[in-house]
Amino acid sequence: MTVPAGTDRTQPPPSDYQLLLPDGWFRIDLEPERRRQSVDALVNRQFNGVDNEPRLRRLLRQELVERATNAFDQGGLELYISLQRAGALTIPASLLVTLIPPMRPGGQSPSLQELADELGAEGGGGRTVSMIELDAGTAMKVRVDPDVTDLKEPALTTSGEKEIDALPSVTVDYQLGVPRSDMNLLLTFSTPLVQIADAMVELFDAVAGSLKWKDE
Repeated sequence: MTVPAGTDRTQPPPSDYQLLLPDGWFRIDLEPERRRQSVDALVNRQFNGVDNEPRLRRLLRQELVERATNAFDQGGLELYISLQRAGALTIPASLLVTLIPPMRPGGQSPSLQELADELGAEGGGGRTVSMIELDAGTAMKVRVDPDVTDLKEPALTTSGEKEIDALPSVTVDYQLGVPRSDMNLLLTFSTPLVQIADAMVELFDAVAGSLKWKDE
């Protein structure tokens, strides 16, 4: 996915980036003209060989289209959904890549360290803020864990199924500057597997650590 240019630096910013995702992660195209086709391909892959769950197919398709639409509207570049399997189980997780324009166009935007200090001062239940070093540059890492007192069984729908959206999730953001520009790249990972959150965060760390900038 191309990173837009548009700066007056001596050298242009990278034209693209590269991430290494585990096998079983599916990319959803966020472009409106290709979005539904991409979602349909994922749904067909997920329900391959299953012909008796039309309602679940419809709900999953609707949820993914809504997520992709919201991601695009918020500046998302790419959305990945994990279909990675451990035995007979799917490991649910997602990654949204977003390009963040300058917070103060024409002025000096706060540094990542300043943002981290501000977030740290605000506190917030379950939020951990740190600065880490990646091969692609210094990044601000923000991990948010759900309140353990709120980990309740999801409510049941009228059909007796659990509400997917009610599942609490662990989210981890990695934000770093795009070289030779005033833009930031944001990687947002999420998983409802709160019981093995640390293991999932190690996976997210590895994917974020694989980020490389590409020049034409």
